[in-house]
Amino acid sequence: MATTKTFTVTGSTTLNGKTKIRFCNDVMRIKVLDKNGHQNINLVDLPEPMTKGQIAQYLFDLDFAKGDPAVLNAIKYIAKKNSVTLKEKQAVTEATPEVETTAI
Repeated sequence: MATTKTFTVTGSTTLNGKTKIRFCNDVMRIKVLDKNGHQNINLVDLPEPMTKGQIAQYLFDLDFAKGDPAVLNAIKYIAKKNSVTLKEKQAVTEATPEVETTAI
């Protein structure tokens, strides 16, 4: 069931070989995670408070996983759990001005 609680910091950690997406409101959470044995801790500040479903889409658009299948699977799991269908990031295309050329 999706919640409406919002978070300002998110990221991924690995504990006992299992990678998960973490949610919090203070980057100082990193100390608690480290103390409890988490590895590969990677937290980022969000541009605005977001729900877990919004965070899943944001991390997907940001390419937060950077090719790491464990992190990508964790993002997809959060999206599925929060009833979000991840949408591929739309490529931004700039209009190229037409230049008229004449042969001399």
